[in-house]
Amino acid sequence: MDGKVKIVDEQTGRILDGRRYSDGLHQALEAKENVDVEASTQTFATVTLQNFFRMYHKLAGMTGTAETEAGEFWQIYKLDVTTIPTNRPITRKDEDDLVYKTKREKYRAVIEEVKKMREQGRAVLVGTTSVEVSELLSKMLTFDKVPHNVLNAKQHSREAQVVAEAGMQGAVTIATNMAGRGTDIKLADSVKAAGGLAIIGTERHESRRVDRQLRGRAGRQGDPGSSVFYVSLEDDLMRLFGSEKLSGWMDKLGHKDGDVIQHGMISKSIERAQKKVEENNFGIRKRLLEYDDVMNSQREVIYSRRRNALFGERLAVDLDNAFYDSCNLIASQFDTNRNYEEFKIEVLRDFAFEPSISEQDFLKIPALQLTEKLYQELLDFYDRKKAFICENTVPVLKNIYQQNGQRIDNIAVPFTDGHRGLQIVAPLKKSIDSEGRDLIHSLERQITLSLIDDAWKTHLRQMDEMKQSVQLASYEQKDPLLIYKFEAFNLFKEMIAITNKQIVSFLMRSGIPMQEEQDIQQAEVAKTDMSRMISNKEEIDEAGDSYGANSNDYFSNSTSTADVKAEPVRRLEPKIGRNDSCPCGSGKKFKACHGK
Repeated sequence: MDGKVKIVDEQTGRILDGRRYSDGLHQALEAKENVDVEASTQTFATVTLQNFFRMYHKLAGMTGTAETEAGEFWQIYKLDVTTIPTNRPITRKDEDDLVYKTKREKYRAVIEEVKKMREQGRAVLVGTTSVEVSELLSKMLTFDKVPHNVLNAKQHSREAQVVAEAGMQGAVTIATNMAGRGTDIKLADSVKAAGGLAIIGTERHESRRVDRQLRGRAGRQGDPGSSVFYVSLEDDLMRLFGSEKLSGWMDKLGHKDGDVIQHGMISKSIERAQKKVEENNFGIRKRLLEYDDVMNSQREVIYSRRRNALFGERLAVDLDNAFYDSCNLIASQFDTNRNYEEFKIEVLRDFAFEPSISEQDFLKIPALQLTEKLYQELLDFYDRKKAFICENTVPVLKNIYQQNGQRIDNIAVPFTDGHRGLQIVAPLKKSIDSEGRDLIHSLERQITLSLIDDAWKTHLRQMDEMKQSVQLASYEQKDPLLIYKFEAFNLFKEMIAITNKQIVSFLMRSGIPMQEEQDIQQAEVAKTDMSRMISNKEEIDEAGDSYGANSNDYFSNSTSTADVKAEPVRRLEPKIGRNDSCPCGSGKKFKACHGK
């Protein structure tokens, strides 16, 4: 549809908008269908439905078919299931299943039953378990010249109209799982007099709930109706559970083509088979939840840190812990190998300052004391660094405010640590009033958010890969879940340590790479007035590659600008590289957006 490959839910027959297959499968389908192959997706966040629901303080629900799943509701959510009596007595007749030997015989019998019910003046609803079967039955009815409606993903836009017409006299509707269609089928008076809505199920579903949902479309609010399921020994459920024994009986009894067996005992045996499948499916869901409980505990840690960074609450505590943990990591690293020169290089590389700890102290003090000393030096150096940034930035911000104070609320200030560049958006007036502290706070918040998000995305992919790989532990007679818990803990601990180190390293090494005060001002102009950038396209083209800083210049230290011999092009716009993100916020590169 619309040049895109869309996924149809196998159970409901509805289109799953926005869903894509992973691991390159969707791209393979797009290539096969000759449509544009879109980029593969990256998981940013994941949660199972069970853990999503368990996040609520109060949980309740209402459904017509929860009774068969009462055990699962209690085990997963600690919820009792209470049956509420119907408003009016049910007059619907639920017939025993009709069992045929082959699918061909079964479908032919369904068509004959539809014709018979239609002649009696009743409305007929044929329930199928898949879109494929609904289209097959539609072809058979069309061949027999029986007017009918089909309700599946391809006729999704006509759903309300199809349901509205389903209760008319002689109406035949083929539907893929009628659960949750959001409306009752209103019966015409002549249909009620003829016996109401006739439900014909073409196959028993794996779950008794779905069968009950189909049956429940008839006999609502005391209306008359009937329901019957047509089953063949070739159906998936029957093949899995005991069809061979039943097939042997039919052969001994001299079964002929088109003969049918109808007995309460067979219906009960089919229900027992469904119960086995339900228990198996519940076991799978429960196992999945046990794996996700491991992820859930990690998710809570990461999201609490994200929340602290997002709203600024407790961010100082998180950063203080990150500083201490980073110092502890280095101290532990050199606890057994006391190499003073390597220690100094490591501190210089990670924290951009040379420690004042003497070699004698380094060699004799224990790791804990070394952590404390390094931590104190790190905090002192960071305080001096913040003061230096504020001292040099606040005069520029004041100048910008005097010139453009009326039309600028926020300002974008570029920071870089020599490898990674970041545009820090901060409130202009607050940054001036707080003598630059608000700018530093914005830097701390945004770098923490950025690095945590990057690390979490990578961690999710690693956890998925690990979940698949630990399944092999069952061949060693080991529980894969226990291995998963152990490995997941180590992986998470390692991820947190690396993220802390990256945050501290950026804060210690970062600085503003541009020298002119106009550069800071221009960052805001780009964010507030894109039209000026568009109108100046000729100047950008004329400037060519010298327009804006290329990746090497942009991420270099401010002192490197002294080596540039060429006179810079004077412009009103900010320095933006062709491959940098466009300041308009589209997410595209500048060259593919406003610099096109």
